[in-house]
This record gives sequence, C-alpha cells and structure tokens, in this order.
Amino acid sequence: MVAALLALAAGRAAAAHAPDAAAVIGAAVVLALVYALGPVLPKVSAAPAAAALWLAAVLAVWATLVLLTPDGVWLAFPLFFVQLHLLPLRWALPVVAVTTAVAVGGFGWHAGTLTVGTVIGPALGAAVAVAVVLGYQALYRESEQRRRLIEELTEARNDLAAAERTAGVLAERERLAREIHDTLAQGLSSIQLLLRAAERSLPERPGDALGHVRHAREAAVDNLAEARRFVRALSPPGLEHGSLPAALERLCDTTARASGLAVHCHVSGTPTGLPTAQEVALLRIAQSALANTVRHAAAQRAELTLSYMDTEVALDVVDDGTGFLPDTVPAPGTDTEGAGFGLAAMRARARALHGTFVVEAAPGEGTAVAVTLPLAHPPGAAPPEPPATPPDPSEQACT
Repeated sequence: MVAALLALAAGRAAAAHAPDAAAVIGAAVVLALVYALGPVLPKVSAAPAAAALWLAAVLAVWATLVLLTPDGVWLAFPLFFVQLHLLPLRWALPVVAVTTAVAVGGFGWHAGTLTVGTVIGPALGAAVAVAVVLGYQALYRESEQRRRLIEELTEARNDLAAAERTAGVLAERERLAREIHDTLAQGLSSIQLLLRAAERSLPERPGDALGHVRHAREAAVDNLAEARRFVRALSPPGLEHGSLPAALERLCDTTARASGLAVHCHVSGTPTGLPTAQEVALLRIAQSALANTVRHAAAQRAELTLSYMDTEVALDVVDDGTGFLPDTVPAPGTDTEGAGFGLAAMRARARALHGTFVVEAAPGEGTAVAVTLPLAHPPGAAPPEPPATPPDPSEQACT
C-alpha cells in the first residue's frame, strides 16, 4: 500500500507538470528508501527505541511530502498500522493521534480551509486501523491461549498414558509375584521336601525313595503346567476340569503326600458356581496357607473348610502348629527369605475381590487363616441354581 500510494503521488505530480513536481518525486523517493530500511534493520522490530527512531524519520519525510502535495495525506492510513504494530499501545495511540492531526492539517493546508470531511476522513481511518489491530491482537492472544491449552492437554494425555502404562506394569508385576509365590515357589518347596525324604530313605528303603522321586517328578510337571498357564493368565489346571471343592481336595491330598501332614478338607453348605476370579483366588489362598503351615508351623494336623453361605463364600485354614504373633511378621521385601509375602499376597487377593482376610494366631496355639468373599449375586437375590447332578460325596469331605 505504501509503494502504491507513493507511486500515485509521484505520478500525479509529474502528470500535472506542477512546479514542485521534482520536489514531490524526490520526497517520495526518499520516503520509499527510508521506509524500505525498516524490514532490513533487525533492531527496528526487536527494540522499541530503534522502532521509534525509524518511525520518527519516516514521519518527518512523510510530513514533508504532505506539505508538498495533498496526495501524501493518504499515506497516513498504512502508517497507522505500522505504528500500532511496532510500538507499545501506550505509545502507539498518541503517535496515531499526532499522525491524524498532521493528515488533517495537510488537508487544510492545501484546501485553505477545514471541512467536516477533511477532519472525519483521517480520524475515521485512524479509528478503523486501531480497531483492526486491537481485534487482531485479541484473536492472536486467544489463538496462543488455545495453542498452549492444546499443548497442556497433549502433555497431560501423554502423562496419563505413561501413568497407565506404569500402573499396568506394576499390576502385572504384582500378579506374577503372587502367582510365582503361590505356585512355583510352593511347588519347589514340595519338590525339595520330597527329595529330602527320598535322600533319607536311601539306601535302606529304595522303594520309598523311588516313590518320593516319582511324587517330586509329578510336582515338577504340575508346576510347569502352572507356569505356562499363569503367564497366559488362564485358570489354574486344578480348576480347568473340575470344581473348586475338587481342586481343594486334590490340594489337600498332594500336600499330605508331600509333607506327611494330616490335612482334612470339608465343604459346608450347597456348592454353587463362583466367578473364575473368586475360584482362582480361593485356591491360591489355600495353596499359600497350606504351604505356610508346612514350612513354618511344625504342625501335625491342618483343617481346610470351604463354606457356601447365602451371600458369601468363606475359606478357613486352621492348623495346630507353633503359631506366631501376626504383628511380628516382616513386611514384604524386608526379609531375605521372602517371609511375609504370602500373607500380604493373600490379603491383596481378598481385597481385590472386595473380600476380607483375617489371621488369628498366638505362640503355641496354632494359626487360623480366614477369607470371606461376597457372592456374585446381590444380597437378597436368589442364588444361582445348583447343578442338576448332586455333588460327588468325595468332594464334600476328604482326608
């Protein structure tokens, strides 16, 4: 716009053969050169002081052009935008007002009088320029706020995704730790007991030793199957082809054969179908509780009871061992032999299914572990229909 208006002023002066045409053309050329220096000088756009000096030079040459020709007044409109762009608002508005006054004075100088049009024209142009620039700045600020908000939302979403990944990793790590403790670790303990029994039987009782070795091999096969299944988050093999009472019966039988401990299993109430997660949790808790009894209690007898009630299912494991003080159990991870992790894992399994877990023990009085889980159907609702086939009596009690 500046270039077009300068060319118009110089061309009209030359076409009119005005006596001061050369001066007008010279002033237009000088103003073009000074104006062109603005984009070239980096300090003009970076430092308000440099911008003010450059604008002062431009306005001085422009005022000279206004004195020479009324066509120079039209340059005030693009200069309004330059001033509002380069100067802070508190400086730009007074400069715009001065430029408007120069434009109005130029019109009056050349017309010899002031009219409403010569005053309103430059003033209206200044008002339009100020409104456009302020509106653009408001839109720019809003756009910047939106951009920053989008960046914050993107960052928050990335943080949330990272937190979810971390939580998933921790949950999976905790699951694997519980499964390893309740399956592989207990299985390896059973294998160790069987191999020790076989070692004690040699060489006097090779037949007994061979039986212990066979049981150890079976335990190794079972634990290999457990490892393959819990890695894939499948049900334990004891639950794949039978009910929870039958799986607990097999657990009692296996524990009795491996340790020599007298283990009695009882089922009270009417067995009903449970969600897989509850059956797995109860079986794992029973495995861990019996393993603790064999390893720590020095017990002669253990009782495992599975109770089906109207709104709950309960599992109790009681032994007549040496007992302990529950408050003295070390926190998981603080003991080099892993003591304390079994109780913490059992408690975590019960809590994950909105159940309760209680340990009652005292030195010389044995230990009782009780877990209670709510049934899947809401309280007061009719429980699921029992199986059409009556439960096998062998699943009701085992010794």
